[in-house]
Amino acid sequence: MAPKISMNVTTTFFGNVVQDVRLAKEAGYTGIELQSPKLYRYLDAGFDVHTLPELLDGLEVTGLGAVLDIERQGTARDEYLAEVDRMCAVAAVVGAPIVQLCTGPVDWNVVKDFRAGRLAADDGRYRATLGLDEAEAVRVTGANVREAADIAAGYGLDLYLEPLAWARLNRCRHTLALIEEAGRDNVGIALDTWHFWTTGDTLDEVRSLPAELIKAVHLSDGFDLDREHDVPDQSHHRNVVIGGGSIPLQQWVDAVKETGYAGWWVTEMFSDRANELDPATVARTMRDLTAILVS
Repeated sequence: MAPKISMNVTTTFFGNVVQDVRLAKEAGYTGIELQSPKLYRYLDAGFDVHTLPELLDGLEVTGLGAVLDIERQGTARDEYLAEVDRMCAVAAVVGAPIVQLCTGPVDWNVVKDFRAGRLAADDGRYRATLGLDEAEAVRVTGANVREAADIAAGYGLDLYLEPLAWARLNRCRHTLALIEEAGRDNVGIALDTWHFWTTGDTLDEVRSLPAELIKAVHLSDGFDLDREHDVPDQSHHRNVVIGGGSIPLQQWVDAVKETGYAGWWVTEMFSDRANELDPATVARTMRDLTAILVS
């Protein structure tokens, strides 16, 4: 059976929805993972969501992302839940089975300032669960995941959690704790090789995951760092083409396969150099590389 390879639209970073769909088809992908900046740009420009299924014909929308900063409280929590509902409504139209949630804060500079003692009490930037102990961070975030899961279930959808490498909740074990805290059957994991490897999660942890919890695998590369002292910075530590960094991607693919996972492998990339090349060439090259890794 041919591997199931999907293109996250970061692969063709500066494109728009129409271009990304065309490039994914031309490069031989059978799936595409749509992301909110481009997707909402398309919709906010006045295009009806119901124009998307015809445009996407021939590609399966493997997932939709991402709702960020999922720990929000107070009035911001209402905004978060409204974002979940909006994304689920779009996912239902385009046929995506799953919506992505990411722990926060999405701004790694907030984490850098917090760790350095520079984040003043009156600093208005979103700090997520920084400063909370692990149990309380899981409780607060898990409650929000539970609410999102109930919204998604109303649309017949699942959720996958992606713990950002610089966030307070950033580890594989944190994701498992959030799933348990949420207590909903429609919540799983987006296993991103960069986030997992960067935080120090291990191949043994991957091998021990229940296959049914892994809803997608994001293949992404990155540079090594001092895990004890460095705050992962996506603009630096992830600024490389897939296969050009320090992550032993074949080992990670093999570990995922040992779980029995048979789902989508998704190319995800944040490379300044790749973004200045012909996006058709980039899309095809990343698709071919992924096919070699996962075959």
